Amino acid sequence: MNVPKYPQFFDYNEFVIDEKIGLFKFSNAYKVFNREGEEIGLIQQRVSGFHKALRVIGDLKKMMPFTLEILDTNGMVQATISRGWTLFLSKISITDSNGVTIGSIKQKFKLFKPRFIITDQDDQTIAEINGDWKAWDFTITDAHAMPIGSISKKWNGAMREIFTSADKYVVSIEESVAEDTRKIAIVSTAITIDMVLKER
Repeated sequence: MNVPKYPQFFDYNEFVIDEKIGLFKFSNAYKVFNREGEEIGLIQQRVSGFHKALRVIGDLKKMMPFTLEILDTNGMVQATISRGWTLFLSKISITDSNGVTIGSIKQKFKLFKPRFIITDQDDQTIAEINGDWKAWDFTITDAHAMPIGSISKKWNGAMREIFTSADKYVVSIEESVAEDTRKIAIVSTAITIDMVLKER
């Protein structure tokens, strides 16, 4: 019997992200649901006491490090996205549940149209996320520029009945996407995109 080589959290192909603002907005937390409305995890921003003090300075916040942990319902880390101190557009690392680096994110910005290039551990492009931040409409494409997913606040089917708040957004990934570290890197980037953009 073949045992999946990726965490159970990443078995899903659709993720609904619901923002839960932390105290004084020093940190953010987002609940993650599947399309049936079942909670499957949490995205938690980790902020040290020293960084909390610095975050009140607006210009400094854009340069400060951040760490986003993707947790399952048992509180076990499934993946981590982190960035060090930066002056301009930064490179963000993605690690798996064992703390092994599986990829990175390179940011490119043009007004309200951000672009995220997702690479594997060998710095080879595996996907891109492009879209309109203002309209909150993004397309996920693979290394060959073929669509493999989307990020949107538009609801359809059963989701429209369950999720009605504009504060939520849905990440959809094609079932054809390989169930390996590439999927973990792509999904991790997509479901944390709101946090990453806000840190920008």
